[in-house]
Amino acid sequence: MLLDLEQVTLRFAGNTVLDKVDFGVEAGSLASLIGPNGAGKTSLFNSITGFYRPQEGRIEFNGERILRRKPHKVTQFGIARTFQNVRLFREMSVMENVMAGMHCRTRSGAFGAVFRTPGQRAEEQYIAEVAHDCMRFVGIDEYADRLATNLAYGYQRLVEIARALATQPQLILLDEPAAGLNGTEKAALVELIRRIRDERNVAVLLIEHDMGLVMQVSEHIHVLDYGRIIAKGTAEQVKNDPKVIEAYLGQEDEEMAL
Repeated sequence: MLLDLEQVTLRFAGNTVLDKVDFGVEAGSLASLIGPNGAGKTSLFNSITGFYRPQEGRIEFNGERILRRKPHKVTQFGIARTFQNVRLFREMSVMENVMAGMHCRTRSGAFGAVFRTPGQRAEEQYIAEVAHDCMRFVGIDEYADRLATNLAYGYQRLVEIARALATQPQLILLDEPAAGLNGTEKAALVELIRRIRDERNVAVLLIEHDMGLVMQVSEHIHVLDYGRIIAKGTAEQVKNDPKVIEAYLGQEDEEMAL
């Protein structure tokens, strides 16, 4: 198991947000985490990536304990993420935003930066090459010199994904990547997610409310409700699970009927 969570429990001010969560992602897999609003999905992502510190349980990545590691250390281990709300450096170009993803892999330090050592120059060239490769991969290389926040929203999402890929991860966590996208952009996103796994050999775990997209792309699905995993399995298994229909899919159907 690439990512393995056991009995993870997170509390805030006496409220249990995650309740004894057992969860895992296999290397090279496409997986989704679904559930109603407030179920604890983003809190689970934040616990994995070091933004939150669960009081109980175990989180391991590649056999290494990462529970309570700082976010930049988790990134160094090989876990990258995007956020529900796009988080880009406002005054930086697309290229500079993507290059920032390589920060966790740099080695030259302040001395090399000040004195422009050969090692520093070689590293800068390598960072630029990786950034261009990631931008080409997601389809935004032509916008390299544009301010990232001046791009259309769908392209800003792609900048975030390119920056995450620039960290050279083994696992990428996508938090509602289809939010705000139109039908054409969602279809392209499905293809991109598959390519990330197939061509980059990077496992993908996504939180997503678009059930059509989830069912299209996911090999494994976990369902979270009130901080607990209530179901897991293939798309077909989860889609037909009565607990899932009641907790999540059923709510969607009721809304559509109104």
